[in-house]
Amino acid sequence: MILVVGACRKTDSTEETAAASKPMAAEGHGAHPLPSMAEGQTSESCRACHAEIFEKWQGTDHANANQPADIAELHAAFAEHGEISEGGSKFRIESNEEGPTMVMIKKDGSEAVYPVRAALGQKPSRQMLLETETGRIQPTDMAWDPAEEEWFNVFGDENRYPGEWGHWTGRGMNWNSMCAHCHMTGYRKNYDAEQDLYTSSWVEHGISCIQCHGPVKEGHGTAAAASDGLDWIHDRQQAEQTCAYCHARNEQLTAEFPPGADYSDHFRLTLPVQPGVFYPDGQQRDEDFNWTSVKLSRMHHAGVSCMDCHDPHTSETILPVENNALCMQCHSTPGRKMPQTGILAPVIDPTAHSRHLDGSTGNQCVSCHMPTTDYMIRSPRHDHGWLKPDPLMTKELDIPNACNGCHGDQSVDWAIAQTTAWYGDKMDSRQRARARAIASAQAGEEAAVDALLALWETEDIPAWRATYLQLLAGHADHHVEIVEIARAATKDEDPMVRGSAMQVLTGLPGQEDVIRPGLDDPTRLVRFDAAWALTHELNSKPKLAQEFLEYLDLTLDQPGGRLRKGQYFANTDRLGEAADEMKQATQWDRYSPGIHDSHARVLQAAGRLPEAANAFYRSAQLQPESGEAMFRAGLAFAEASKLTEAETALSTAVRRDASHHRAWYNLGLLKNQRGDIPAALTALAEAEKAGPQQPDYPYAAATIYWQMGDREAARAAAQRALRISPGYAPARQLLQ
Repeated sequence: MILVVGACRKTDSTEETAAASKPMAAEGHGAHPLPSMAEGQTSESCRACHAEIFEKWQGTDHANANQPADIAELHAAFAEHGEISEGGSKFRIESNEEGPTMVMIKKDGSEAVYPVRAALGQKPSRQMLLETETGRIQPTDMAWDPAEEEWFNVFGDENRYPGEWGHWTGRGMNWNSMCAHCHMTGYRKNYDAEQDLYTSSWVEHGISCIQCHGPVKEGHGTAAAASDGLDWIHDRQQAEQTCAYCHARNEQLTAEFPPGADYSDHFRLTLPVQPGVFYPDGQQRDEDFNWTSVKLSRMHHAGVSCMDCHDPHTSETILPVENNALCMQCHSTPGRKMPQTGILAPVIDPTAHSRHLDGSTGNQCVSCHMPTTDYMIRSPRHDHGWLKPDPLMTKELDIPNACNGCHGDQSVDWAIAQTTAWYGDKMDSRQRARARAIASAQAGEEAAVDALLALWETEDIPAWRATYLQLLAGHADHHVEIVEIARAATKDEDPMVRGSAMQVLTGLPGQEDVIRPGLDDPTRLVRFDAAWALTHELNSKPKLAQEFLEYLDLTLDQPGGRLRKGQYFANTDRLGEAADEMKQATQWDRYSPGIHDSHARVLQAAGRLPEAANAFYRSAQLQPESGEAMFRAGLAFAEASKLTEAETALSTAVRRDASHHRAWYNLGLLKNQRGDIPAALTALAEAEKAGPQQPDYPYAAATIYWQMGDREAARAAAQRALRISPGYAPARQLLQ
């Protein structure tokens, strides 16, 4: 198996393709019909019997998640014609009888005219949706703020440029792939991978009744259709998984989500494994939405669901947050048990607990435990992990805390002193231990293993258990304890944990019999993780093989999808096809080092050594602080017999990281090979200094001194090697 690393930047893949063919009723929880199957059913057809609910829903962010271009609210945005520019983008806005138009003014002064097809979102901004090619819709980076009645750039001063994956014209900002499935009802992407063409379809704009409840059967509401397949809406734990369809960062496993289905049968939830996505304590960092935070939280584990706080039809909270009424519905009554789990909700006095005056911002539960982060410049979103503010973790790990978020005029040390004085030992909690362990694991530190294993022993929240397993996976080949817990975890009740256990065991010798039952797991997520591990056995499971290949085809319009398809080809020894898919991925996302690195590994396995070396070098160029990436490029150039390029790369590696002793060592060997003896000995001396426990380094110097005829220097270097490793045979032979 070829190791493929790093995928798309910014967002995870959440796309599907026309290759998935005509929508059918989904398998899984209740085999519910798909929203795209609705015929003659829209929010208006529901209105006849559900007028009160319709009125509550109409005008909400859900209802207006996507709007046609002819809505009256857009008139103000295009009332005054002229140029708008910010963050490196420049447009001229116009409108006529045919509707609004945006003209992109390029750096060279040339222009491209695009009709506005629709608007994405309602507040705090509306992004105009432009058709840049037939069927391909892109949201602009210049958005209209209806409250302030002004245009602004949703990327701020990032100055993204054409050709970049995340530029508004790039695939990272493609509406068909990245937006529509959460902003439309009954959406089908309908992507033709051969022609790179979209013929997308939908039932109606926005998130309407059909998207959340599914199409209803004929006779709905009559005695003849008593249950009508909607019993699941009364189970809040089941119903909230339909909310999670849009309110989560994830990877899509199927073309469409049937309301009422099990989430893990259709999605892989993004967990706080990769740095830069979540903070190490689980707090939101990148554009993460809410579901991961909820699943990681003690509140959700106790049984709190979306509908305990939010009205699903108005999208508003069911009680005010300003006076803490929303939180106090559970935390003001002694002995209050959560109905789903029986867990007691602790009684809390907000004023005594917060040490802030009644009625103040600091007295509000949400201010401290649900701080907001601004996304797209003007869109504040509450964190849904309900974590405690911890200024010490700000000092240690640069994790933001709500105390300094409000008290910006005070130092972090001040906040540490205040929280320590008020809460004492309570601050040294499991939350803090998790943050330290995960930060250590993300940094690649071996010490993280013991910390994660210790957390695992007493962890009862499945999302955290799955996170620990994924972080431990890279250490499993030399820690038998990790293998043991992973083997046991393949039988865990939670599919995220079972799937993560499969990932730990993938590629380890002798684990096939433990993984194989996963091919028949009731949850698609686990079946796919087992399929990645046992790709060569898929032919024995025709049904699984078909659904796995359909999954791989879901995202072929994105570089991450091409990368996954390439990984599949590599795992099945089709290296030429793998290289082609990954080459396409590098062309669609030229600035992702992980994609270039993956492409390089496949090229290397295929024996295309010069191409592989160039790909490794491109990856290293995109990681200007990584000595390790440039070291890999140097080795690849040497393997391809491109010695000048190898020397340049290895020299760059040690400039980037003077402690990289393997780079110094290989640079020394290469200098010696090229006849530059003084430079070779200097490099080997640096290697010996940076890696004092490696006998190879002084021994290499000893062989060079021997060849020079300097017997004393050779003897001294060989003796240094033996002091490091008394049984080091090459040095002993040299001395003899």
